[in-house]
Amino acid sequence: MDAPVERIAEEVLSQLRTIQPAQPVDTDVAPFIDHTLLRPDVTSDEIDRLCAEAVLHGFASVCVQPCHVSRAADRLAHQSVAVGSVVGFPHGATLTTAKRAEAEALIEAGATELDMVLPVGLLKDCRWSAVADDITAVVGAASGSDVLVKVIIEACLLTDREKVIACVIAESRGADYVKTSTGFADGGATVDDVALMKLAVGDRLGVKAAGGVRTREVALAMIAAGATRLGTSSGPTLIG
Repeated sequence: MDAPVERIAEEVLSQLRTIQPAQPVDTDVAPFIDHTLLRPDVTSDEIDRLCAEAVLHGFASVCVQPCHVSRAADRLAHQSVAVGSVVGFPHGATLTTAKRAEAEALIEAGATELDMVLPVGLLKDCRWSAVADDITAVVGAASGSDVLVKVIIEACLLTDREKVIACVIAESRGADYVKTSTGFADGGATVDDVALMKLAVGDRLGVKAAGGVRTREVALAMIAAGATRLGTSSGPTLIG
């Protein structure tokens, strides 16, 4: 798959200079928000509050650590808010077999969206088949269900070329979204990264901006750049 990946990446990068920055337009931010709480010290009461806020404001989903998925699923039963969790988080360096097992367990516990971290080091080593197999394992765990898979590329650690290659691989292996960041590395979402990722996947995949989306102004800029989801722990402050 290496030659097609390289060719597509070069084609996308050649179009970079043609991107015209979109002007933010005031819109309802709530349906874009994955209401996120991934700190290691989160309590059950905080999970309950997160879920209640998501229902109250009409957010797309909550995103919680694996150990809290069952509780979130119970709290959101019969609600329109999806239950999201993370796979191979935050470094993406766990074994592919472990990621698949984690994905299967999360789905069994009630997760309907999975945000997986790809193996960043393998991507930078140009071991693209291994990266593809990693994504395939999680997508395979979700196959036959309505579970969405979002691939976190950790954009702050990648060159523009690597970002595009990550998006191309994610699309080729059946992911539903590409996502900028875990929020646990040195940087989060940027408008430029969102625009580049949108250019790479078009309307075929969603683009999730995460990490540093803390104000309504930033949220609207990310949406203007092409984000279709926003991962943030500041959801209630973004909706105006």
